[in-house]
Amino acid sequence: MDQEQAGNTPEESQDLNFNNRIPLEDLKDAVEDIKKELGKVIIGQQQFIELLIVALLADGHVLIEGVPGIAKTVTAKLFAKALQTNFSRIQFTPDLMPSDVLGTSVLNMKTSEFEFKKGPIFSNMVLIDEINRAPAKTQAALFETMEERQATVDGHTYNFSDPFMVLATQNPIEQEGTYALPEAQLDRFLFKIKVDYPSLEEEIKIIETHHERKGNTPQTVINTVLNPEDLAKYKSKTQDVLIEEKILKYIAEIVAKTRNHPHLYLGASPRASIAILNTSKAFAAINGRDFVIPEDVKKALNPVLNHRVILTPEREMEGMTPEKVIEMIVQSVEVPR
Repeated sequence: MDQEQAGNTPEESQDLNFNNRIPLEDLKDAVEDIKKELGKVIIGQQQFIELLIVALLADGHVLIEGVPGIAKTVTAKLFAKALQTNFSRIQFTPDLMPSDVLGTSVLNMKTSEFEFKKGPIFSNMVLIDEINRAPAKTQAALFETMEERQATVDGHTYNFSDPFMVLATQNPIEQEGTYALPEAQLDRFLFKIKVDYPSLEEEIKIIETHHERKGNTPQTVINTVLNPEDLAKYKSKTQDVLIEEKILKYIAEIVAKTRNHPHLYLGASPRASIAILNTSKAFAAINGRDFVIPEDVKKALNPVLNHRVILTPEREMEGMTPEKVIEMIVQSVEVPR
């Protein structure tokens, strides 16, 4: 018997004992294990860590924005360590060339033939530090890799192994030598996660944890909790999560309202709607549910939309933020029951 026949809404069903159509206990336990491992080093960034896990299950890339020194890079490294995946780090600089990212063909003197030497982008978990420091030509080299999980060099196409996830960091403070990311590239990031300073209590805990490690690197205390095979299985389960027609309409109405809102110069594309759909499924899955509820959609909105919408110049000068406008839109759309 489905939920509607039983007379229970999805919200009410959370509090009842029911059998999921999809077994999600292992996935939920794995997510808790990842959070526990990263929590050994990363203090007070629970939402940041959860969003990384959700992006992984939704097969998306993440842009991480925050001032220097708040563990953006360390979190990305430890995340890869917990997943037993290959990891590479690319430091973007103003003189970085596309071949430094993708790789280049090199003449083999023994065979007198050119051989392609893969660049650092050919990995499972790729950390791009300070992505806004490289010029547009190098940033554009990421377009195909992020969208299609492949790279075309000298007429040959090279596919990436699964999983493939780009974690890019950028400093929000205006600095000399930075380049704004094109909207087309921003749209290829599933999330933009804004990381803030820790609270006083969290900062004390950070200092204590660093002291207790006695010079050991953070990687030494993190254990691997998930392998690529299990991850592929969990991703498949996430895609099978149920979503009702009325919630699909709810997502579409919210995204459509970004396109004609008076405070926004640019609204979100259909890619944003699909991103909210996939993210909502992942939020449901990590909470042990095989169906999406409106709260899953609401959790997805800020990280999915905050880099895809652009404020009008007048509202930006007034101190308005994309998050405030998104909240206004959510308040104006009726929640499905």
